Amino acid sequence: MTLRIGRIAYLNVAPYFHYLHEEGFTGEIVAGVPSALNAMLAEGTIDACPSSSYEYGLHADDYFLLPGHSISSVGPVHSVLLFTPGPLHVLAGAEIAITGESATSINLLKIILKEFCGINDVAFKVPGGEVEELLNAGQSALLIGDRALAAARDCPPETQITDLGALWYHFTGMPFVFALWILRREAVISSPDEVIALAAQLHASRNHAFTKLHDMATQLSDKTGFSAEQLEDYWRGMSYDLSDGHVEGLRLYFTLCHKHGLLDRVPDFRFFPTM
Repeated sequence: MTLRIGRIAYLNVAPYFHYLHEEGFTGEIVAGVPSALNAMLAEGTIDACPSSSYEYGLHADDYFLLPGHSISSVGPVHSVLLFTPGPLHVLAGAEIAITGESATSINLLKIILKEFCGINDVAFKVPGGEVEELLNAGQSALLIGDRALAAARDCPPETQITDLGALWYHFTGMPFVFALWILRREAVISSPDEVIALAAQLHASRNHAFTKLHDMATQLSDKTGFSAEQLEDYWRGMSYDLSDGHVEGLRLYFTLCHKHGLLDRVPDFRFFPTM
């Protein structure tokens, strides 16, 4: 069996994928936004993906986790951003425009508002048009990934920008895990050697990327609208580890999701043994 893996169409996964073929991966890579890849993973049309943490919380019994890898922040993440016309308290009774691309980030915002800010009456809506248009017109909006990076650069100067990674860290002192490398149970059972190889290839690709970060940033700069220096700073500000501290931060997120009715239960963590 040749593994079919998903690739989130965001810059934050570049360290995993830019050198992946060079490091020996020969399977198929399918690109998409987190919500689409979550659905493909749940359906079994892809075998593995750096997928939304919330997806693991929903369907943990169907999955294994690849140890040691995540897409996380320890403080600011710079690409999961809430845009508001004023301080957070203006959100009481307000509507926040969302893209629907990532349930993890939407539920993180719900938890922060309910658990830490005492704001319980916010509505979330995917608009018919572009979220950025509403943001520029003064409506509150949540954007993630490359669209968040671009909006932070281009939004009206009076807009207040709140980084959800920084806000989570402010209230908890813990990392926030936005995405995990999630494996379908069937892939683990049928192709354990390929999964072990994938784990090694991801580790090698990630190390290769950070050894040649400027080269990677220079190659991708013209395609992204961001300078090589901006891309380097962005990647260096991310956390790609999955330490015990990351797992505890994720456990707290799942616990709060359960508390606020966003998950039926707090899932167990089941890791694929790569050694």
